[in-house]
Amino acid sequence: MDQKFKKIVLENSDTIVHMWMDEINSLKEGNYTSSISDELFESTNREFVNVIFTSIKDQGSSKALESFSEKLINLGWPLSYITDGLQVFRRVTFDYILSQSDKLDSPYISNILKSVDLWTEPIIRQLVNEYSGSWEHIVSLQRVALQELSAPLIPVMENITVMPLIGTIDTERAKLIMENLLEGVIKHNSDVVLIDITGVPVVDTMVAHHIIQAAEAVRLIGSTCILVGIRPEIAQTIVNLGIDLSNFPTKSSLKKGFTKALELTNRKVVDTKEKNVDIEEMIESLGGE
Repeated sequence: MDQKFKKIVLENSDTIVHMWMDEINSLKEGNYTSSISDELFESTNREFVNVIFTSIKDQGSSKALESFSEKLINLGWPLSYITDGLQVFRRVTFDYILSQSDKLDSPYISNILKSVDLWTEPIIRQLVNEYSGSWEHIVSLQRVALQELSAPLIPVMENITVMPLIGTIDTERAKLIMENLLEGVIKHNSDVVLIDITGVPVVDTMVAHHIIQAAEAVRLIGSTCILVGIRPEIAQTIVNLGIDLSNFPTKSSLKKGFTKALELTNRKVVDTKEKNVDIEEMIESLGGE
């Protein structure tokens, strides 16, 4: 930035900041920041303008820009807040410098524009890059976390595991389900796996195809797959689509599926109260106390 204009900006920073804050505040009611509290909005704006002025004093420093962009992401503010704020600052600074001079010929005005652009454009680029990079990193971490939680295989009893599915199943998620299912069956030494689709809103041909593939893969490694959570509307959809699920057991609820899993592993649920009554009757018949 031209040293002359730089000096004007720094010496009159309070006035420029005041002009910028007034214009930004006037935009608050009609845009994406209308729901933000006045206190948070003002403090963030002041931090924003401090970051801008820090850049003119120390053009090689990017820590303030990086920190500010991360803060905006954590607050959930959009990228347009940065671009709009810097465009307003660019216009306000240009207007103020212009108002301080009586020389308004075209070369002078062009020189002012060039100086202001040389100052603000690198800030825009760096803030946008920092924001985008931080956002992509956070989204990547969230995607990994969601993938880990989207198809868990939970051991509920020796040789019996459950995979609860919630939400829409697309091709990418179906692949993850298949991988987790096969790895989990081996890891937990599962004889029976219950796939619970209670939380799956729609079961169409593609979803059913993926489930059948998963069940077949489980069968090939020596285990049995039981599909549970089949609601009446899903059962009707499966019938109307002509989908064949006859190769593996299906149950309407997880409870019924678990009972079936116990049968397949030669176990059953025993009522301990009835068992205790039988023991007491046996003791009495033998004359015991």
